[in-house]
Amino acid sequence: MKSKFWKRGERDLFKGTQTRLTMQYSGLLMLFLVLFIIIVYTLLYMVILRDQERELEKLTRQETRIISNYLAESARNELRGLGSQELVLAGVDQFFYYVVDAQGNLVMGSETIPHLRNELLTLVAGWVPERNQIREETLTVTFPERRIGGEEVERPSGSDKVRLMIDGSPIFYNNQFIGMIYIGKDISFAYQLFNWLLIVLAGLMVLFAGVAVFLSYMMSKKAMGPISNAFNRQKEFVGDASHELRTPLSVMLSSIDAMEMTDGVEEDPFAQKLLRNMKLEVKRMTALVSDLLVLARADSGGVERSYERFDLNIEAENVIESLTPHAEANQISLHLHAPDEMNVMGDRERLKQLLYILLDNAVKYSPDGGHVTLTLEKGEKEWTMSVKDEGIGIHRDDLPRIFDRFYRSDKSRTRALGGHGLGLSIAKWIAGIHNGSIRVESEPEKGSTFTVYIPLNQTASTAKK
Repeated sequence: MKSKFWKRGERDLFKGTQTRLTMQYSGLLMLFLVLFIIIVYTLLYMVILRDQERELEKLTRQETRIISNYLAESARNELRGLGSQELVLAGVDQFFYYVVDAQGNLVMGSETIPHLRNELLTLVAGWVPERNQIREETLTVTFPERRIGGEEVERPSGSDKVRLMIDGSPIFYNNQFIGMIYIGKDISFAYQLFNWLLIVLAGLMVLFAGVAVFLSYMMSKKAMGPISNAFNRQKEFVGDASHELRTPLSVMLSSIDAMEMTDGVEEDPFAQKLLRNMKLEVKRMTALVSDLLVLARADSGGVERSYERFDLNIEAENVIESLTPHAEANQISLHLHAPDEMNVMGDRERLKQLLYILLDNAVKYSPDGGHVTLTLEKGEKEWTMSVKDEGIGIHRDDLPRIFDRFYRSDKSRTRALGGHGLGLSIAKWIAGIHNGSIRVESEPEKGSTFTVYIPLNQTASTAKK
């Protein structure tokens, strides 16, 4: 059963990058918005409360001056009897005001809610404020049960929170302290305003958050446009160049083979050496071009996959048989540990290529007399292939990058061994198109183990990812 599957990796890459840019842009806009809201709210909070404080201070000074003028006009040196005079204080916006004598006895006063007098007097008792010292207090006001026709109405009494701003001022007569005046101003409306303002600002923040996300998405989309175009042009160039290079390389290889069979070349050792070197480099370039073409087609989604059920054990034996002469030339032993039959679902040729890449790398980097072991296992949810060698290993710093294209930890040695730095990239891609993963465990000078995990429930729909 054959079907075409297109790789969407680059789309996921650009989509992920665009999502991150959107989040960064929107996060930055939201940060400025939050800072703006905090600054506006704080300024309004400070301005409104400060305005209330100035108003209360002005009221306190004005009423203190009225009392002082009254005492001066009546030539009194005490406050007692002040409450019996027809004295109209200037405050018309206070919750309460009290005038007490030097001993703290109430001389006169008034409050909006009469039954709170004792509580309010207790609140200000003995308090002599410093200059510009204003207190804020919160009272719980309980409303008594109403009476209709002399009978109690059975209902719960109501209660409310009252925020008070309290100021006090001493009263002097002939430089002698004779009492205090306390004024309390109800600023509950200001805090209600703050609460409503906070709700309005929060609503605006939610609204502008949506606008910020939309603008960020459009900005990130516009920013990703040139990058996406450049990436597509690069893919097209790599694919076209790789395809065009295959023909001249094949012609060069055929020409070298023909030249090796001529009489003059067979008798000239120097010419034979040159032709061998040329042939080796042409084969190396052919392998590189083939790998580039595979990756270019994978990036563009033009790779055709054959999706079928087959015995992986048979393919593993074939790969080991093809690599045995190369391994024996370096005195390396190849071992296979696998069940007698291991039927899996996937692309036969691609999985065979994956086996070849991992085993070929293990042979290349193993010392003479070493061992390379391929292990195939099948579990309940996935099957694995593991290739273990006794080679040079991989340094810990190189492990995160070994699957990057053209990356080689030891460039001089890998070049001598014919590596291009593309094999593991192709291996990772093959595992990816089967919804699998590839992991590596390695220790320098002790060898490496590459393990591929492929889920068993491979279907045509899941393989499209």
